[in-house]
Amino acid sequence: MSDLRVNIGKTALEFVKGDITELPVDCIVNAANSQLKLGGGVAGAIRRKGGPGIQEECDEIVSERGQVPTGEAVITSGGDLKARYVIHAVGPVFGESEEDAKLRDATVNSLKLADERELKSIAFPAISTGYFGLSKKRCAEIMLPAAISYIKGGTRIERVVFCLYDQDTFEIFKEILLRI
Repeated sequence: MSDLRVNIGKTALEFVKGDITELPVDCIVNAANSQLKLGGGVAGAIRRKGGPGIQEECDEIVSERGQVPTGEAVITSGGDLKARYVIHAVGPVFGESEEDAKLRDATVNSLKLADERELKSIAFPAISTGYFGLSKKRCAEIMLPAAISYIKGGTRIERVVFCLYDQDTFEIFKEILLRI
């Protein structure tokens, strides 16, 4: 299924082009907003394919703890998705300040959450590149080094997948990976 794969220690880093909701992984990452409302883009696809239970779990999280800060991540079930879980990572909005650090934190916090749950595979979209307006190139320049550094630091995760929706995004991520 992978269009590009490199091994980092015992972990495979993979790039695939397609629909993240169709991946057979333990968890997928949702590019979330701080209210955890599953609106459009990746979140909308998760809502449509995963069923209403995921939004209900998100609403419960927000009612218990309030908004989720940018850079943080929380986990819900995967509902009717192929993935057992959804990690909702709150990415930065372009222009809000400290976008690089916040996106790096969202990436690392998602990986930490997957490790804490002893999940073996996780798939990321290009967080913050849709409605939030971050460029795909900048996203790749932040997310890839953050993920690679985390993997090199030691993890039980066996597969880290970047699921990129279109060929343009795939090529940008591939180019950045080859430069790292």
